[in-house]
Amino acid sequence: MNELLPVIPEKITVHLGASSNKNAENVTVDFPDYIKNCASCEIYPTWPDASIRANVYAIISFAMNRIYTQYYRTRNFDFDITNNTAEDQSYIRGHAYYDTISYVVDEIFNSYIKRSGSVEPLFAAYCNGTTTTCSGLSQWGTVTLAQNGYTAYGILRYYYGDNIEIVENAPVGELRMAEPPMPLRVGVADDAVRFVSLRLNRIGRNYPAIPKISNVSYIFTQETEAAVREFQRIFGLTQNGTVDQSTWFRIQFIYNGIKRLNEVESEGLSLDEVSLQLPSVLYPGETGIMVSVLQYYLNTISLYYIEVPEVFPDGIYGPQTEEAIRAVQGLFALEQTGILDRQTLFAIYDVYLGLTESIDEADVTVAAPYGGQLLTVGSSGGDVRRLQYYISVISSVYEDITVPEITGEYDADTEASVSQLQEIFGITVTGITGPITWDAITGEYELISDGDRYNSGQYGGDIYGTEDSV
Repeated sequence: MNELLPVIPEKITVHLGASSNKNAENVTVDFPDYIKNCASCEIYPTWPDASIRANVYAIISFAMNRIYTQYYRTRNFDFDITNNTAEDQSYIRGHAYYDTISYVVDEIFNSYIKRSGSVEPLFAAYCNGTTTTCSGLSQWGTVTLAQNGYTAYGILRYYYGDNIEIVENAPVGELRMAEPPMPLRVGVADDAVRFVSLRLNRIGRNYPAIPKISNVSYIFTQETEAAVREFQRIFGLTQNGTVDQSTWFRIQFIYNGIKRLNEVESEGLSLDEVSLQLPSVLYPGETGIMVSVLQYYLNTISLYYIEVPEVFPDGIYGPQTEEAIRAVQGLFALEQTGILDRQTLFAIYDVYLGLTESIDEADVTVAAPYGGQLLTVGSSGGDVRRLQYYISVISSVYEDITVPEITGEYDADTEASVSQLQEIFGITVTGITGPITWDAITGEYELISDGDRYNSGQYGGDIYGTEDSV
């Protein structure tokens, strides 16, 4: 399983002034250079090596905490950190680096402090220890401890407690869970949905009016929508039930505050809270159910856009699929890489959803197309009722499967019947109805309804209700 673990940023954007100073300039610099600058502004190159290292670890962790929690981004600022020492740490553009400090930073810039059992970089607050004091590290105090034989790690434990660890050789890159390329809404499947759902459930402990999402997953269900709507009501946002940019950052802002992630003694993030379930990118040559889902969407789009070639649905990301991806990227002004990144996937999903909403469903013997919404426990509505009806028809042939009531609520019986049919059809058993499962179930329904399969006396199909029953 992938995890949303901290990474060392390649760059950091610094606001050259207090956060309240809107006229101050932003500068984007290499992260190691930023640390060298801060350390050269904060401490002295003649200090003992253990003292310098302890301070550098604290400076790195402080900056990484700001980036990882998106402290300023969630407040609608376009920078990662300020150089205002009342808020953050000192940075002076053009300040010279000291060789002893530069050497240490080059060695450990990809290391940071965290608490045992937590994931996020420690908010390693510090002060000089002479003119100011704080609950964190004392810079001048580190000198005395180093002279008394303390190692850098020993110094950090002295100030931050025994339950800290130093993560070494952390990867360098970009934070994966940035703002989604498009708003999250019912039916969307993305790790960002799970990210939001876990945070809404934690916020709900402090704001009980927010309904609990009982089935937290990467699928945006009606339960998720209800929780989002109530969150939006409480915090004065537009109540549309979708996670747009303002809602995304507000959720993260409130969550950080409740968890105290920007304090020395925070509640902490567990590994489960940052676990990711889906690949962020699909590359040519890959195989599996995600590729099959992609091909399903592409083939539907190809019926309406001549520029997009039809793809043979074999679950293999081959040259045909790559060509279709490039065509879609060209249609929607995306970089034509032939690689499925999140932005391309969201664009494909968005155009597919628009197409399905325009399809006429007058012929009741022809099953409705996949509605674009992954269905799972917690889902409800017309698509669930359709699914339950199709299963009830199929059960006349597959007599051993569980037959759910046609309620429009995706309950345990519906999940069980879907799992049973997935096993029969050779689909990965998840109990979740996505495009591949929907296609298999509706295909079987149409065969049975048309009387084109099995022995005489089989079920011939019923007329599927009125619009009110759909």
